Amino acid sequence: MWRKIQSDWPAYLLSFVVLLIILTKAIKTDQRQQPTVSNDSTWHAPSMYLNPIKDKQERDLISYGKELIANTSAYLGPKGSVMQISNGMNCQNCHLDAGTKPNGNNFSAVYANYPLFRERSGKVESIYKRVSDCFERSLNGTTPDSNSREYQAIHAYIQWVGKDVPKGTHPKGSGIKRPNYLERAADPEKGKKVYAIHCERCHGSNGEGQLNPENTGYSYPPLWGKNSYNTGAGLYRLSNFAGYIQENMPFNEVTDQHKLTDEEAWDIAAYVNSQPRPVMKENHDWPHLNKKPIDHPFGPYADSFSEQQHKYGPFLPILFARDKN
Repeated sequence: MWRKIQSDWPAYLLSFVVLLIILTKAIKTDQRQQPTVSNDSTWHAPSMYLNPIKDKQERDLISYGKELIANTSAYLGPKGSVMQISNGMNCQNCHLDAGTKPNGNNFSAVYANYPLFRERSGKVESIYKRVSDCFERSLNGTTPDSNSREYQAIHAYIQWVGKDVPKGTHPKGSGIKRPNYLERAADPEKGKKVYAIHCERCHGSNGEGQLNPENTGYSYPPLWGKNSYNTGAGLYRLSNFAGYIQENMPFNEVTDQHKLTDEEAWDIAAYVNSQPRPVMKENHDWPHLNKKPIDHPFGPYADSFSEQQHKYGPFLPILFARDKN
């Protein structure tokens, strides 16, 4: 018997190799076919490695779009190699991991829901309008032309990121998860103390942020001052910023056991948004006053609550009054 095995070992070895190749291909195929949703139903972005894009032209455009999101300033910042139309921040500074991080202000639901009627403008908006808003508000700049390769690449990337999300849906982990409302107003003075403990080492004592070694953009973005987002940005609304902070900050340190409390998140957001920054005129925003969010920081309003309370809270009385009406 042993002599037979010895004489036939090349055939056995060949069969083993063939079987190994078949199993490897099966595993890779199964990986490629897995939906971009984990076992806990949280959305996860598709992978360019597990599911490569076959068409080279499409692949190059999507890859360029990802590069523009991750390193916006290097291409489109004050010293941008392509255009100079933004403030030096990167899209990735607000849309973490190039818009793919769960609860990190990701792009998962964008392609599935646009065109979309938005109360802020009172109009149906396209993805181009949504990108334009980010450039004009969060990047305090001007928008790229819709016919430019840069915008086409950003659009292609956003579409690819959300390609597996059913139309009209918002998967778990999309957008920003807002913390519970406080029974008191958010307190900038308390926030200043918490900021010094958790945020200052990356964003600076004056909110100036940290430039990358190449000086082409920010590793840690400025949170106020001339190079930060302006007063028209989504993060200038306290609920958006508090939710973003709680789910993602301190950067790369958030776990269920190490997470800022609701009070800490609201107070840090209040402190940061109380600091000076570029001002955007919002003359055309929220044409229907009764549709303004309860934490929109600028009047006029459809209720009798003050601008101060709409900015810092307490928000529950505003919410209860709105529900009653």
